[in-house]
Amino acid sequence: MKLRPLALTALAAVALAGCATTPPTTVPSTNQSSDSTVQSNQPTKSDITTCTYRAAGQSAKPVDPPQSDNVPTTGTLTFTMKMTAGDVTVTLDRAGAPCAVNSFASLVSQGYYDDTDCHRLVPGFVLQCGDPSATGRGGPGYSYNDELTGKETYPRGTVAMANAGPNTNGSQFFIVLADAGLQPNYDVIGTVDAAGMAVVDQIASAGVDPNDPATIKPMFGAHINSVTAG
Repeated sequence: MKLRPLALTALAAVALAGCATTPPTTVPSTNQSSDSTVQSNQPTKSDITTCTYRAAGQSAKPVDPPQSDNVPTTGTLTFTMKMTAGDVTVTLDRAGAPCAVNSFASLVSQGYYDDTDCHRLVPGFVLQCGDPSATGRGGPGYSYNDELTGKETYPRGTVAMANAGPNTNGSQFFIVLADAGLQPNYDVIGTVDAAGMAVVDQIASAGVDPNDPATIKPMFGAHINSVTAG
């Protein structure tokens, strides 16, 4: 898998960390090259679709792949992330990325995100979570294709899937801290409400841990105790 060029110093540190043959799942800087190719895998225009979840590496935490048949393409799901800084409510919309939402819901039901740390903070940009190993390289042991139209935008409060290149979605996701001019390369799965963003802002305002060699680990409040439906 190829990692897109990272221009911000904090992001470049992530790209250089660990084994070069296993690039971290990540989000590039806002000044990403505009020649990126948008991968498209549009769901069917019905109430259900079929998703493909491919084996990809070893899971960072024991988990089964999601059901791939009869995946709903309409409706919303609400989840509450109970973090040390407070509760963050996330509303996911199946219509835009049903396979990604289906995966997220499956991982929640199996406790995959429980007792994990959001491993990456870029103040004024994103908070990234969803890797139980907290290395930026962990995933659920499977990947799936992008679900993009090429018109995706990333305003404050957006929840989207992080990746390590086209069609490498797994378990990692990011919350946008301020309107971000990203290229439409990341599945948008939902939003965080105003109360939840106030909690995320507390985490972001504390900055990164100065003792972290990569200077990306959040200093405060970014531990996810549990994620529950509703």
